[in-house]
Amino acid sequence: MSAGARAASPVYLAFDIGGTKVASGFVTLPADGGPEVTARCEIPTEAARGGEDLKNRIVALAVRQLERAKAEGVEIAGVGIAAAGVPDSETGEIVSATDILPGWRGQRIYDAFAAVTDLPVYMIGDVGAHGMGEATYGAGRGAGVVLSIGVGTGIGGAIVVGGRLFTGAHGVAGHAGHVPSALGRGFLCSCGTREGHIEPVASGTGLKDLYNRRCAEAGGENLPAADGAEVAARAAAGEELARRTLADSARALGECVGGMGNLIDPDVIVVSGSVVKAGPIWWDALRAGFADSALALVRPTPLVEGELGGAAPLIGAAAAIHGRLGAQ
Repeated sequence: MSAGARAASPVYLAFDIGGTKVASGFVTLPADGGPEVTARCEIPTEAARGGEDLKNRIVALAVRQLERAKAEGVEIAGVGIAAAGVPDSETGEIVSATDILPGWRGQRIYDAFAAVTDLPVYMIGDVGAHGMGEATYGAGRGAGVVLSIGVGTGIGGAIVVGGRLFTGAHGVAGHAGHVPSALGRGFLCSCGTREGHIEPVASGTGLKDLYNRRCAEAGGENLPAADGAEVAARAAAGEELARRTLADSARALGECVGGMGNLIDPDVIVVSGSVVKAGPIWWDALRAGFADSALALVRPTPLVEGELGGAAPLIGAAAAIHGRLGAQ
């Protein structure tokens, strides 16, 4: 793409609001080729300071970013936000949030931005934004229906149909970590249940908890693991308990993803997050569980690794407002 063609492409100021940090950048969305993320910066979330404080610091960051854009001669077309919790994309209010972000629920983000800029602002959930990024510019590009699964500290998901995020009647569609799994019974899920969800045994944290419980049940022959990455490392080194736990966790997740596939019938399933780096034991078990659970017509659906990494939510937030403005 020529420099002139890229210069004519829209540029959006994007934010990715998470429990640990808030990232921001200028996202250029060219008609051809891949997106470009520049002027990246971040601030700590500092969740203990409360939702009102977090909102104010995000707006202050936006002011600095807009001043930077003006100084660099970058014309910003709008602001895209990937927000933790469950945002109402129409009103700009955070309608639900966990205790990870105290006071975040009820914050009115659009009103806060309107006080400092006349630019259009559009907000979607952070996991949805990740899925939008992968569906529009990553591993799901060109597919009509994309199921995106994020497997990191927790497990989230997104459904993208025809380039648009499907959020459901209450904004919670895609919560992939909260589907039933027998392996999860007795483990406390982030939603509060112990009745058996997949997240508390197949996320990075869940993999660690499952392994450490099995260590205790085995009489302490193996030392507890600090995190899921350590379990994966022990499995790669040949430790039998770690190998078995990693495979059981991934297979159970694959069975759940197969059920999701039966319900949604996607063209492709994109799997992202830190746990996907666990290696071939994890991927082989995930695909085996999927094959066992999926219907015959769904079974050939490709399970592929995400391509955009940590930039996916910023790109997805930009893609969301780009689509919103194009539809108006």
